[in-house]
Amino acid sequence: MQPELKPAGDSALLISFGEVIDDYVNDRVHAIASAVEKASPDWLIEVVPAYSSLLVVYDPLKAGYGEVEEAIKGFLDAKIEAFESRLVEVPVVYGGEYGPDIEFVARRNGLTIDDVIEIHSRQVYRVYFLGFLPGFAYLGGMDERIATPRLERPRLRVPAGSVGIAGKQTGIYPLESPGGWRLIGRTPLRLFDPAREPPTLLQPGDRVRFIPIEESEFRELYEREWGVEGD
Repeated sequence: MQPELKPAGDSALLISFGEVIDDYVNDRVHAIASAVEKASPDWLIEVVPAYSSLLVVYDPLKAGYGEVEEAIKGFLDAKIEAFESRLVEVPVVYGGEYGPDIEFVARRNGLTIDDVIEIHSRQVYRVYFLGFLPGFAYLGGMDERIATPRLERPRLRVPAGSVGIAGKQTGIYPLESPGGWRLIGRTPLRLFDPAREPPTLLQPGDRVRFIPIEESEFRELYEREWGVEGD
């Protein structure tokens, strides 16, 4: 499957494999990104991988679109490197004040809250890419039985560690921010810490399993992770 190359504004090129969430396609996206970064042409500013696409941002004062496109074609068959993926267990307290949308997710899908928790925590998810916020991991592999659209009007404040659902994907807010995902729980883990190396807990290719915990466990772990009592 060959991707489509097309301009994205006046200083970027988009490599697109279509609208899919697929392990092999995502492996190709990251292989191309790695190859371009290692080559480090003087016109390269950054590469931004997503589920099935890669944005290559370049300096238009150093190269035109045609030159960049020709160079990128040489990376499209970059070898996918084998690696040992990590399994990261993420403790989550579901529902209540920590997951205010879990009742809506259950009701919309004809399920009970316990069903939603069981379905969500049973899967092993893949980190497809990081984006939106530092350390925000987009996780694929969610069971479609709990798929739920985003909020019509995003919240102004979503606490750090909130676990949400948006369509057929799930993710974790690493920092407090506005957001429109349906919140079903919260983890006490610190997903992003600029003083840590690497600063993001999760990396592309990691596997994630959510572990249900009680509120008391959340507060204990939160204090250990953040150095303050859980809010």
